[in-house]
Amino acid sequence: MVKLNKQLLKGNFEFPAGLQVQEFPEDLPEKVIQFGEGNFLRAFVDWMFHRMNKNKLFNGRVVVVQPIPEGLVEKLNEQDGLYTLILRGLKDGEPTEVKEIISSVSRGINPYTQWDEFLKCAENPDIEFVISNTTEAGISYDKNDSLDKKPPVSFPGKLVAYLYHRFKYFDGDPARGMVIIPCELIDRNGDNLKRIVLQLSDDWNLPEEFKTWIKEHNTFLNTLVDRVVTGYPKDEITGILAKLGYEDELVDTGELFHLWVIEGPQELSERLPFTKVGLNVIWTDDMTPYRTRKVRILNGAHTSSVPAAFLYGLETVGEMMEHKVMGEYVRQIIYDEIIPSIDLDEKMLTEFADSVVERFRNPFIKHYLISILLNSSSKFKTRVLPSIIEYQKRFGRLPEKLTFSMAALIAVYKDGRVEGTSMRARREKGEFIMKDDLPVLEFFEKTWEKYDGSRESAHEVARTVLSNADIWEEDLNGVPGLTEKVGDYLYQITSRGIKQTVDRLVKGGVQ
Repeated sequence: MVKLNKQLLKGNFEFPAGLQVQEFPEDLPEKVIQFGEGNFLRAFVDWMFHRMNKNKLFNGRVVVVQPIPEGLVEKLNEQDGLYTLILRGLKDGEPTEVKEIISSVSRGINPYTQWDEFLKCAENPDIEFVISNTTEAGISYDKNDSLDKKPPVSFPGKLVAYLYHRFKYFDGDPARGMVIIPCELIDRNGDNLKRIVLQLSDDWNLPEEFKTWIKEHNTFLNTLVDRVVTGYPKDEITGILAKLGYEDELVDTGELFHLWVIEGPQELSERLPFTKVGLNVIWTDDMTPYRTRKVRILNGAHTSSVPAAFLYGLETVGEMMEHKVMGEYVRQIIYDEIIPSIDLDEKMLTEFADSVVERFRNPFIKHYLISILLNSSSKFKTRVLPSIIEYQKRFGRLPEKLTFSMAALIAVYKDGRVEGTSMRARREKGEFIMKDDLPVLEFFEKTWEKYDGSRESAHEVARTVLSNADIWEEDLNGVPGLTEKVGDYLYQITSRGIKQTVDRLVKGGVQ
């Protein structure tokens, strides 16, 4: 089978119907340096640059830097930066698939073997944007990092080396500052990256003029990214390649939905005209509402609905959404309790919620409930608890399903026994392995050991769990009515069973 590369695009190869193929001029300048060559950036940012190039609105390419010693740069270069992207999901309720060869990447650089080539990019006046996705741990301060290392160990260290070389090469020219757009999933990612860059500049005794140049002539943007990228489809790859008719070691898959919120000056939207090609990119001077919307609706719906669905005996998000009872349970949580608890424009919230429900129903993505349960207690604290507290403040009562979801989460740990760093627990369907922080697992095991099956004992379990400030950062027994309601739901789950309890709740039967 022939390999995907530039020669294939230029030749007489007959590509399959339905595959979008478009060749661009080879002399398009490199305008972006990107730290990270993984599945997410290739299915998100590089796809967006490709879309703009198709419409002749960017006319530039991306040079990709491998942020760690092992990576995909060698394979990327073997394919001349080309790869096949398959986006799949529901569109207006119908299964939809879009296949396209992406050609926005010019080449890849491994700084561990091509350090001089990496620094040479800093000398290119056309390169004005930095993109990164080096995992959440990538934006972190390493006090032992050094400019003498070639390359520095950390991503911020590599970025400082790049910027310092650029500063020196262009003699501190203000016009050669960079627009730096991190995509790592941490709050205020741009602010955090800038802080670490300046800290390392201090540690490495770099000139004050350089630090001033960083502060005044480089723009660090905070962002929020949203797209499920399922990556290389190893379970389907044989059939996919047979249909494509060529070899591609970098096939990437993801969902149709995408959202990129960028907090920054509106004038940058002219230099990066994503919206002009219909991309769901929002430029704003305050990304807080969008982050609240995503965390509370998308992440919150996952975290609050999954414990009950898992105990019910379901395995995936898709199965949960298609289930008559649990699908309705999820929708009631989102539309009746989460949205009313958020003090933002209702239309903005509802439109996003509609997209979330459609994404949860995506038949092409198998998102296992047990994986969502990973570290559930810490997720619940940030994603669901604020909705419970705010709902009560606004309406003077606790939200029934969200409060029940807290009881369902506690019930997941019932009958669990810690083994090593995980817990072997049981649901009606059988045993499963629960993963969480070890102190959390040990706490729940000890708490449930005292349960004797009575209503009073269920209330005591609730009281003990809600008092754990290490989990919740406060004693939640102070929230009016929460201990009693969680305790009552725990008793119902353990005495009646999860199915009967959820069925009654969804139909409006309380207590």
